[in-house]
Amino acid sequence: MTYARAERAALCDLLDRLGPDAPTLCAGWTTADLAAHLVLRERRLDAAPGIAVKPLAGYTASVQQRIKTGRSYPELVDTVRQGPPRWSPYGLVPAVDMLVNMLEFLVHHEDVRRAAPGWEPRELPAGLNETVWKRLSTGAPFMLRKAPVGVVMRLPDGRKAGGKKAEPRVVVTGEPMELLLFAFGRQEHARLTYEGDQAAVERLRAADLGV
Repeated sequence: MTYARAERAALCDLLDRLGPDAPTLCAGWTTADLAAHLVLRERRLDAAPGIAVKPLAGYTASVQQRIKTGRSYPELVDTVRQGPPRWSPYGLVPAVDMLVNMLEFLVHHEDVRRAAPGWEPRELPAGLNETVWKRLSTGAPFMLRKAPVGVVMRLPDGRKAGGKKAEPRVVVTGEPMELLLFAFGRQEHARLTYEGDQAAVERLRAADLGV
């Protein structure tokens, strides 16, 4: 089983356990909203662009709401668990599943886990940690393009990935999963340390870094 499929299964197991009304880190979304979002992005290609393109967001939101209310919560979760249909880009090209869905499901799994009190970071397999770090290393300039200051991401072992090149610069240190959450705009829910000018650190921690 690929990491992407393993995270999909683990997230669906958690959604099943928590039910439709549990909170998530996605502002205003319950677990039912998150499940509907995941169904939309893989099965409603007409509405998926609005996830990233603000002028289309209204249509996307209306489709997502119809998906949420148009079927039971167990059916929603089961649809996510089944994976993308074969006609979807995620289904047609297996590499796309690993390339895109691995990070998507890792982050959304933590969106559900870390919305509950008392959470602790998971201990991820070494291979998954390395895979996440490689993705961060290559994707950091794009992921951190909206950062208000310069950013360098650093692992506890000292390895670094350049993000946005600007001054002042902040060095953000953490495990790969924590840095991934940071890059996806979950700064306040990631275990990280920040080094740099205090005002720059505060601006970075408050910035909208969502990919």
